[in-house]
Amino acid sequence: MRNGVEFLVGELRAARIARGLSQDDFGKLINYSGTHVGNVEGGQRPLKVDYVKAVDQALQTGGLYQRLFEKMGAPIWLREWIEDEQRAVSLRWYEPAWVPGILQTEEYARTTLAGELLRPDDVDRLVGSRLGRQALLHRDPPLLLTAVLDEAVIRRAAEHQRAMMTAQLEHLLACAELPHVQIHVVPSTVGIYGGLGGPFVIAGLPDGSRVGCADGQLEPQITDRPEDVATLEHRWERIRAEALPRQESLNRIKEAASSWT
Repeated sequence: MRNGVEFLVGELRAARIARGLSQDDFGKLINYSGTHVGNVEGGQRPLKVDYVKAVDQALQTGGLYQRLFEKMGAPIWLREWIEDEQRAVSLRWYEPAWVPGILQTEEYARTTLAGELLRPDDVDRLVGSRLGRQALLHRDPPLLLTAVLDEAVIRRAAEHQRAMMTAQLEHLLACAELPHVQIHVVPSTVGIYGGLGGPFVIAGLPDGSRVGCADGQLEPQITDRPEDVATLEHRWERIRAEALPRQESLNRIKEAASSWT
């Protein structure tokens, strides 16, 4: 049985064929290349909201396909990002406040969601999804992960969360033993720096392209526009330059873990 995205891709293809358009002609109509259209229809590229919007506009559907896309379960941005994440060969992940989701323990993940207005079954679903994505670190070939954390990430917790933080930091150290995982810490002595504006991730894809995901108070923004990705990469380099070297970072995490025991 096809999932919802596969069904919608099939419907978009059927709409193209019904109008007697080749993939190249359809691409011109929606301002995408014919190769891009073919890759979406063949499953080599994920279906994204910008593509769906372009089809709606070109075919004057009144937003029909976007509404279908939005009703497929997860928020559009998360669905898009998970697909990019699954295809990625590398992730560069910066976090000023939280442990990156791909490195979280279950208890820590649940704690990060505790303040949200979510039903218990929604929390279970989100935690399960977050933990499931950690399989990327153990696939063959494994995902190359470089994570840079502000020191506040390993220092901030309430008194009753000491055991949780100890377990989380021990998990971070265990993950850092993997040869394809690098974790760095920006020390608090750095003071104000560019990374305090918010977290972001840059995914490197098999074809050499990159996709960025910048988080915010509302819906995160996902972009593959070269100029946007270049901005994130420039910011990444500046943040990375402020971080401690790998071994010093691990020593800082060990020190923080000891402080929570």
